[in-house]
Amino acid sequence: MELSRLFDLIPEQITIYDKPIALSKKENGTWKNFSSRDVKEIVDNLSLAFLKIGIKEQDKVAIISENCPEWNFVDVALQQIGAISVPMYPTISAEDYQYIFDHAEVKMVFVGNQEILEKAQVAAAERKIYSFQKLEGALFWEDFLATGYNENFADLEQSKAKVKAEDTFTIIYTSGTTGRPKGVMLSHQNVLSNVLGIANIMIPARGESRVLSFLPLCHIYERTGFFCFMHLGYSIYYAESMDTIGENLKEIQPHAFNTVPRLLEKIYDKIVAKGYELKGLKKSLFFWALNLGLKYDPNIDQGIFYNMQLKLANKLIFSKWRAALGGQVLQINSGASALQPRLARVFWAAGIKVCEGYGLTETSPVITVSICTEEEIRIGSVGKLIQDVELKIAEDGEILVKGPNVMQGYYKQPELTAEVLQNGWFHTGDIGEMDGEYLKITDRKKEMFKTSGGKYIAPQAMENKFKESSLIDQLFVTGESKNYPGALIVPSFDGLKDYCQHKGIPYTSDREMIARPDIVDKFKREVDELNKYFGKWEQIKRFKLLSDSWSIETGELTPTMKLKRKVIEEKFAKELAALYEE
Repeated sequence: MELSRLFDLIPEQITIYDKPIALSKKENGTWKNFSSRDVKEIVDNLSLAFLKIGIKEQDKVAIISENCPEWNFVDVALQQIGAISVPMYPTISAEDYQYIFDHAEVKMVFVGNQEILEKAQVAAAERKIYSFQKLEGALFWEDFLATGYNENFADLEQSKAKVKAEDTFTIIYTSGTTGRPKGVMLSHQNVLSNVLGIANIMIPARGESRVLSFLPLCHIYERTGFFCFMHLGYSIYYAESMDTIGENLKEIQPHAFNTVPRLLEKIYDKIVAKGYELKGLKKSLFFWALNLGLKYDPNIDQGIFYNMQLKLANKLIFSKWRAALGGQVLQINSGASALQPRLARVFWAAGIKVCEGYGLTETSPVITVSICTEEEIRIGSVGKLIQDVELKIAEDGEILVKGPNVMQGYYKQPELTAEVLQNGWFHTGDIGEMDGEYLKITDRKKEMFKTSGGKYIAPQAMENKFKESSLIDQLFVTGESKNYPGALIVPSFDGLKDYCQHKGIPYTSDREMIARPDIVDKFKREVDELNKYFGKWEQIKRFKLLSDSWSIETGELTPTMKLKRKVIEEKFAKELAALYEE
């Protein structure tokens, strides 16, 4: 059947797959399933409820919730009547809620839990708030849904018929790293072109596979993923929370899921930490297998002896890694920031296929994606262009993109739109290079800086490399107009504890340990070792160890776990200044 709007994916799924489990969430310890037909019934009646209450085409409705089927029900129900969803991160402030409510002229608000409700109440003014849980002070969404039953379906069909492929269906306010968020307007065509481009290269079988959803649906990465999974007939299971991902992976045994590098880093660090806890032969075997994995390259045959060792390592060690992910994973899609090549190597060696892609909210989001086979994968690249998307590299190295996935513009901000959309080409702000058909990202244009010696520094590339150390969890490179780069380092305290145990150093507290001269000296040796990968002008000369991790909650990370550079510069101004004091 012809697809022109995103909500067309529901009847398409019924026609082709008619799935008994389209969506599923855990409720009171039991998985509650929704069939393809359940999804259609709920979405249709929600659409009618919206019509009944007076929501019309182009009206805006906010959704602020953790991942759950109800999130998607509201989103698709709004699409069918030509209304516009405004998804928001649960973690942002009440002040940000108010700005977005007012800027987008939001009419209604849907929230997920008590904490979100309390922030929304501060910002909502006279707007009605509905909740996905029964909460004091909010109207329950199921009561709202009930008002749509027994309404006239002919009215809904008329509304659906008016919706065109080029109509805006959502405005996504990008979290950004500085300043007020910008409202990215995306059409059905924008996201649907992305869905069809990605679907062609997904490895798991259509109609038979399971996926786990845990990245925020308010981010276009997971949301486009949702529509792609619907199109492919995958059963979508929603993780209970970020804390239960490990348990849910074992329960669901998914064939695929979307993730960000930060979560893969944490999985890897936990695996290595458990390796350090082993004794004797088991410990030796673990690190033998790990070192084999770190040397792996899917594009190079390293000979019969290496291949035999790797086969044995897979049987003895890596099989346990796969079991921890449910044992059935065929494809992991990594995006939103750069993936460390060493992680890609070791996961591929372990039979865990991690495929990196690249894109932005403004491109719906995918521009390039890695094809998940040993023949096609290129570690260190973000893959090939998806269908119908064009790319060129500007003279200054900036990546420019054209295609049906490129946004309509920033809501109520024509000047900003004109800055990034020129002659049909979207200016991504990322610096990159083509290696044949494969794209490599080297840095963010706005984040590159120049030292006092006139040399350019690409901080992201350095930060990614330094995080390969088992002792470094997070790192921020600085040095604009200075005579050398410096860094703030948040240690991996699990790695530090393992090091101290190995060296017989009594571990007291994180704060006390990073103040010890012998520990600082160990980090100095670690930094010097990693500096060898960079030119002399790029090498970190001085650093400061910090005792507290950066997070979304404390403000240093965006919801997609990128560093908020301006926030870090302001928050740690004293520590950064000390790096350049004699």
